[in-house]
Amino acid sequence: MPQLLDKTIEILSHRHLRGPNMWSYNPALEVLIDIGDLEDYPSDLIPGFYDRLSKCLPSLHDHRCSYGEPGGFLKRVEEGTWPGHILEHLTIELQNLAGIAGGFGRARDGGRRGVYKVIVSATEEAVTLQAFQFARDLLLTLIKDNGDAIAQREQIIEDLRDLSDDLCLGPSTACIVNAATAREIPYIRLSSGNLVQLGYGSKQRRIWTAETDQTSAIAETISRDKDLTKSLLASAGVPTPEGRTVTSPDDAWEAAQDIGLPVVVKPIDGNHGRGVFINLYTQQEIEAAYAVAINEGSEVLVERHIIGDEHRLLVVGNKVVAAAKGETVWITGDGKHTVLELIQIQINSDPRRGTTEECPLNPVRIDSAVELELARQKLTGDSIPSVDQKVLIQSNGNVAFDVTDLVHPEVAHQVALAARVVGLEIAGIDLVAQDISKPLESQNAAIVEVNAGPGLLMHLKPASGKPQPVGEEIANHLFPPGYDFRIPIVGISGNSGRTIVAEMVAHFIRLTNAHVGLSTSNGLYFGSRTIKQTSSSHWDNARRTLQNRAIEVAVIENDNASLLLEGLAYDQCQVGIVLNIDPLKLFPEHYISEEDQLFNVVRTQVDVVLPTGTSVLNADDSMIVKMAELSKGEVMYFSQDPASPVITAHQEKDGRSIIVGLSFITLKQGKLDKLVIPIPPTVRDASLDWVSNLSLAAAIGAAWALDIPFNVIEAGVETFVSSSNIPAGA
Repeated sequence: MPQLLDKTIEILSHRHLRGPNMWSYNPALEVLIDIGDLEDYPSDLIPGFYDRLSKCLPSLHDHRCSYGEPGGFLKRVEEGTWPGHILEHLTIELQNLAGIAGGFGRARDGGRRGVYKVIVSATEEAVTLQAFQFARDLLLTLIKDNGDAIAQREQIIEDLRDLSDDLCLGPSTACIVNAATAREIPYIRLSSGNLVQLGYGSKQRRIWTAETDQTSAIAETISRDKDLTKSLLASAGVPTPEGRTVTSPDDAWEAAQDIGLPVVVKPIDGNHGRGVFINLYTQQEIEAAYAVAINEGSEVLVERHIIGDEHRLLVVGNKVVAAAKGETVWITGDGKHTVLELIQIQINSDPRRGTTEECPLNPVRIDSAVELELARQKLTGDSIPSVDQKVLIQSNGNVAFDVTDLVHPEVAHQVALAARVVGLEIAGIDLVAQDISKPLESQNAAIVEVNAGPGLLMHLKPASGKPQPVGEEIANHLFPPGYDFRIPIVGISGNSGRTIVAEMVAHFIRLTNAHVGLSTSNGLYFGSRTIKQTSSSHWDNARRTLQNRAIEVAVIENDNASLLLEGLAYDQCQVGIVLNIDPLKLFPEHYISEEDQLFNVVRTQVDVVLPTGTSVLNADDSMIVKMAELSKGEVMYFSQDPASPVITAHQEKDGRSIIVGLSFITLKQGKLDKLVIPIPPTVRDASLDWVSNLSLAAAIGAAWALDIPFNVIEAGVETFVSSSNIPAGA
């Protein structure tokens, strides 16, 4: 259709909701778009669009959409839907094809003709925003039918993979984080790299790939010193190859003669197999290997060559959880192509080989080790092997073939012992053996290295064999099943009264001798210390609280603007308080112009209350009362009206409530009075934007929900003194 060629889709704005929000429990990207005159062209009115779309992205058939069945989205396209909705699904699918986790999406009216909000799950803002822009460009190509959409799709996927490699967690770290998330263990990414915090406050653990905050610097240093590692292992009775450090090529040859040929030459503190040469027989080979190895480490080690295949066993918490085997790499001559060409044709063409972290096998390159291997066969990279001539390219490396189920129990015992001797709770143990299903001693096998921070990809995506659940094993080691990995979090929202309630709750908690973190509009406090705020963002200050290792309980204030524009800083909370909602205080500038839209913003605080937690709600606010049915945990009401139908019905179900009188606050379980607390003049006479007695009732409700003893609550009520500089409206 020529009339479509000048049409476009404009991205007006976007924002990253970094935590639970009105759309989703997870981070999301909210994009405001203007489709202009395309409002007049739903998908069923664009000739050939359905066929072009389904041909370009056949995997869209898996999108169920509102029909709740495979093919549901494409059915919507066939019937007629608008670009905002299509963009939602294109963004999700392009990310999926690039290996970027996602799946959640929504498209909603933006409040005026042609304007829409498109929301998609987004852990990394820059990645998902780029995916959205790519999706917009691809959609316009499909609408206008003016380009090669399939080639465009392939380029998009490649570009997204590159961007994901740069910005997203690596696969080893991601598998641990995903396993923790599956158990609802929250996480915070602490750097642009792979440093991640699991859990909040005092219950947190930190990982950096497969290293943890319990990885000893001493143990890591030992593991890097191969000679020292061998000495310690040998003293514990773990089989290791004899050898020694050498200081020159001549010394290397002398050591080889003393040990007995063949030998291995390698740097004493190298890694990733760089500078390692095995099965060396001649003085020329040994001296050449020394020259390369010395450039990869501070010293060179010569040790006895062990006959067998290289293996990598992963130890987590004194248990072998995965094992992989290496294989030699060969090419077969055809009398036409050089060694270099055959490496590309027969080896590097394997789709399992690549430079990204997603590939279990690395491409083979002609390095010093390969050159030495070829020289021993009187070949070079430019040689043309004869027809059917077998040429050995690599005799070590390529450790990516799963053999976990074959490991002999005695081998597992020796390997776990090696990790303990070095002092590592997570270790990659390298050993050489002919048969991993037999004890090491019976085949003259040996452990050759102990590695800190081992890579996990070989176990997650083996070249053959079944993937091993190493992420789950590490997550379970850090947080054993049954371990309480959460600190209590109290979240407080409402139009007014938030700050005074937060300060009251924190005061009650301090009286229990718990170290409390308090994040409010008035300031940031760790214990009794006032912390300098580096940001005006509620989200940023709350996040600082949750990152602090000393914090045992967190109290966090959230205003409606923060809920709308940033999301919550925590995934779930023990207590969620909603004080009040002013239906006139909307956000028309952000297209929140109706009460039900505001309700969806504020309900986020109730949505995240744990099943074992409590929602403390104002029974005198009808909009808040509607949120009770959204709470997965207990509901506790506070009210100034003891005869309120809401309170009466709640008491009939033996629910807990706090009734506010003129001079007293009464805590009730069902119809039974549990505690009557006089309201002190300091609270009763306070000048606040919201009813001070109700503020105290909400705070008492939170303390009761946290199982703070009644005598402590009473003492807290008597001794509380509010800040003198609470911002207006907070």
